[in-house]
Amino acid sequence: MNFAAVLFDLDGTLIDSYRAIAASVNHVRQGRGLPPLTVDEVKRHVGRGPEHLLRHTSPGGDLARDLAAYRAHHPAVLEALTELLPEAARTITRLHGAGLRVGLCSNKPRLFSGKLLEHFGLARCFDVVLGPEDVDRLKPAPDMLQLAVQRLALTPDRVLYVGDMTVDIETARAAGVTAWIVPTGSDARETLAAARPDRLLAGLQEVADGVLKRDV
Repeated sequence: MNFAAVLFDLDGTLIDSYRAIAASVNHVRQGRGLPPLTVDEVKRHVGRGPEHLLRHTSPGGDLARDLAAYRAHHPAVLEALTELLPEAARTITRLHGAGLRVGLCSNKPRLFSGKLLEHFGLARCFDVVLGPEDVDRLKPAPDMLQLAVQRLALTPDRVLYVGDMTVDIETARAAGVTAWIVPTGSDARETLAAARPDRLLAGLQEVADGVLKRDV
């Protein structure tokens, strides 16, 4: 496991953004005269891109119009209702400081991902940041990871992908990269274990420890 780069998912992996996402989903629903959903009701649909999110949380409407309403509203809540997960900042800065390449591959729109990395003071640590605008197919298709590997001029065996969902395991396998998973997102630990990632971790602190050859 001589990794040269670590790529991360964002929602549920590095950040808890579910309150922000739920707020924008409920803004869309309010505009259509629908009652609000709880954060937990929204959370289970996060991770497969904004179209999937709105199809499942605000079904039956005009998807293009709902997407536009969601994206117009989201900047108002993006930073205030999003928190870094424990050990996220320390993990990223440790990897960056040790000379590892660090990247982000998320189905979250890249504009929002970039704003959050800037907000939390982590943007300088990232060598590549990719989102759905950059590829033809979203995760679990391998396109985003493959593009990141290409931009970093590496081979898949030198790359680790860290996520929080079965979709991240599927994406890593399709791209031929190693998948380590933290149980801090939309999928339960038992669901993640059944999907058999290369490692199922207790938390993000184990990422830097493992990559930098400390015991996990």
